[in-house]
Amino acid sequence: MRLFVLTTLTMVAFAANSVLTRAGVAGAGLSVELFGLIRLASGALILLGLCLATGRRVALFSLRRAASVLGLVLYIIGFTYAYLGMDAGLGALVLFGTVQVTMFAGAVLLREALPALRALGAVMALAGLIYLVWPWQEIAQSQIALAMMVVAGLGWGLYSLVGKGSADPLADTAANFLLASVALPLIFLAMGSAPIATEQVLAGGRGVWLAVASGAVASGLGYALWYRVLPELPSSVAAVVQLTVPPIALLGGVVFLGEALTAKFAIAALVILGGVALSVLGPRYLTMASRGS
Repeated sequence: MRLFVLTTLTMVAFAANSVLTRAGVAGAGLSVELFGLIRLASGALILLGLCLATGRRVALFSLRRAASVLGLVLYIIGFTYAYLGMDAGLGALVLFGTVQVTMFAGAVLLREALPALRALGAVMALAGLIYLVWPWQEIAQSQIALAMMVVAGLGWGLYSLVGKGSADPLADTAANFLLASVALPLIFLAMGSAPIATEQVLAGGRGVWLAVASGAVASGLGYALWYRVLPELPSSVAAVVQLTVPPIALLGGVVFLGEALTAKFAIAALVILGGVALSVLGPRYLTMASRGS
C-alpha cells in the first residue's frame, strides 16, 4: 500500500508538470528558455535546502551522474519546447508512450523478467495511445512539437533507468538539478538563444510563478519521490505505471486550462488505464492463483 500511495503521488506530480508547463509557456507566454531555467533552478534550490537541513552529502561527479544530467536536460528541453504546439493531454501521451518503449528496451537489456500479461497490458495501453492520435493528419501541424516530445521521452526514460540505482534519492535529485541548471543555459546559448535578462524574469509575472511551482514542487519533490520508488519497481512496471499520467494530465487540462474533453480522449484513457492495470496487477494475481491451486 505504501508503494502504491507513493507511486500515485508521483504520477500526480508528473501530470501537474504537463499542466503547469502548458499554462506557463503557451498560456502565460513565458519563453521556453526562461521557463526551463526557472524550473530547474527552483527545483535545485528547494532540494539543496532539504539536503542541507537533513545533513545529506551531495556528490556531483560520476558516470551515473553524467547520464542522469544528460537525460534530465534532454527531457527539459524537449518537454518545454513541445508544449508550444500541443495541449497537456496529448503531450503527456506522446511523452510517456516514448518513455514506455525506452524503459521496456532497458528492461530487456537488463534481462529483467517480463511476464506475458505485463507485455500484453503494455501493448493494450499503447493501443490506446495509437487510437488517440490516429489519423496522423490531425496532428500534422504539430510535427516539430511531437518530435521534441519524443526527445523528452527518450531523456526521461534514460533518467528513470539510471534512477533505479539511486541510494539517496533526495541528494541524487538535488545534484542532477544543480548540474542541469548550469548546463541548460550553456546549451541554449549554443542553440543561438539570447541570454536571459533580469527584466525578463521581472516581467514574467504569472508565468514565473507557474515555472517555480513546476520546478520546486512538481519537479523537484516529485522527481525525488520518483527516485525513491524506482528501486522497488521493475523497469517494465515503472514504464507502464507512467501511462496513468496522460489521463490525469487530461483532467488537469480540462479543469485548469479549459481544454476539451472528447469521447475519443475518454475511450483512449479507459483503454490505457485498463492496460496499465492488466500489466501491473495481472502477473501478481496469476501467480497467486497458481499457488492457490
